[in-house]
Amino acid sequence: MVRIIAFLAGLVFVMALVVAMLIPRQPAVENTAHHFHVEPQEVAFASDGAFGRFDRQQLQRGFQVYKEVCAACHSLRHVAFRDLTDLGFTAPEVKAIAKNWAIEVPSVNPDTGEPATRKAIPSDMFPSPYANEVAARAANNNALPPDLSLMTKAREGHAEYVHGLLTGYRKPPADLPAEARPGPGLYYNPVYANLNIAMPPPLVAEGQVSYADGTKPTVDQMAQDVSAFLIWTAEPKLENRKRTGVAVILFLLLATTLAYFAYQNIWADKKAKPLPQG
Repeated sequence: MVRIIAFLAGLVFVMALVVAMLIPRQPAVENTAHHFHVEPQEVAFASDGAFGRFDRQQLQRGFQVYKEVCAACHSLRHVAFRDLTDLGFTAPEVKAIAKNWAIEVPSVNPDTGEPATRKAIPSDMFPSPYANEVAARAANNNALPPDLSLMTKAREGHAEYVHGLLTGYRKPPADLPAEARPGPGLYYNPVYANLNIAMPPPLVAEGQVSYADGTKPTVDQMAQDVSAFLIWTAEPKLENRKRTGVAVILFLLLATTLAYFAYQNIWADKKAKPLPQG
């Protein structure tokens, strides 16, 4: 009886599979956003690949772009000022950066117990430009500027997506349907998933940021630099992880080689015994 039930169950499964294969499929309908969407272009970063390393000079330029352009709207709540020493800044420089940061750190007045603010110190996280989400939305046409700490890990495309988004603003094409055109407070950016984004173009002209190292501050260069900086904020221990990975692989190769030679040395003079007959 059990075999009959099992056979019938299998037969039903096979028939259902055959029917599913024979039913004509409806062609996928391509929506407007998918038609006009543009994939971000490939960008080579110094940290790419198994042996990639951060370009400290580029990271400092990227931090400058964040400080002068992005920090007015976007927070870095998972990064502390003292972490900037990894970018090559000295301890006194980090202390000065924290002290002179445009946004003060929320605090409490010790005398009155009332909310207050104070100058940042190296151990502080980068303060948010807004007191809370309500204030952030009120200042940005109800759009919430995301925290950038983990942005290159949180978005498909990673740093290339960030670079593509920053350089992807353009005028809507003439054949863009009316329902897909940007409304009030929105900007056309085909790299963005639904084409229209609430963030105004942050990088608008060459020379918007002046680099002390003489690098030409084109829009593309500034976008690359801040994207590289956000790779670091998302994975500050990237270089250590890669070094550890290479060391582990080398150890495993060495251990495997030693194990092979040990096997050969121990069993070289041993002959296999014939299997007993019977």
